[in-house]
Amino acid sequence: MGSGRSAPIRVLTISRETITMPTVTWDHIHLRSPDPEATAAWLQDVLGGEIIRGAGRIDVKLGGANVFIAPVNPGDGVNTAPVTPYQGLDHFGLTVTDIDAVAAEIRAKGVEFTKQPTTIRPGVRICFIRGPQGISIELLERDKKYA
Repeated sequence: MGSGRSAPIRVLTISRETITMPTVTWDHIHLRSPDPEATAAWLQDVLGGEIIRGAGRIDVKLGGANVFIAPVNPGDGVNTAPVTPYQGLDHFGLTVTDIDAVAAEIRAKGVEFTKQPTTIRPGVRICFIRGPQGISIELLERDKKYA
C-alpha cells in the first residue's frame, strides 16, 4: 500500500499446514485537519516532529513514521471528530525516554493531559495527551525502574 512496492511474503508452517503471510512495515499515519499548518506546527513544537513540505502538502516525520496531514475545507463532506471513546482507531502511542520530564515539558507548553503519567504495570509508565482535532496520543516509557 502507498509505495506501490509488493511486500515480501513469509511462509509459516504450523503442524502440516503451510500459511503464507505478508511482511508489512509502517508507512504513514494520515490525519485530516482544518489547519494543516497548525497541526504540523503542534507536532513539531510539542513532540519534536520534523516538518516536510512538498508540492501542495505538508507532512511531519515523527518517531520514524510519516504523518500526512490533509486539509479539511468547508463542504468537503468530512465528518467532525468523534467523541471519545469510540470504536475504531483509539489512539497512537509514542515511546519516550524519561516520561515524567517529557510530561513536565509539554505541560509547560499548555498541552491537555487526559491521563496523567502513571505506572500501569511493572516496567511500563504512560500518559495520554490531547492533540489537534482531539487526537488521543499515548506517551509511554518501558523501563525496569517502574517495577
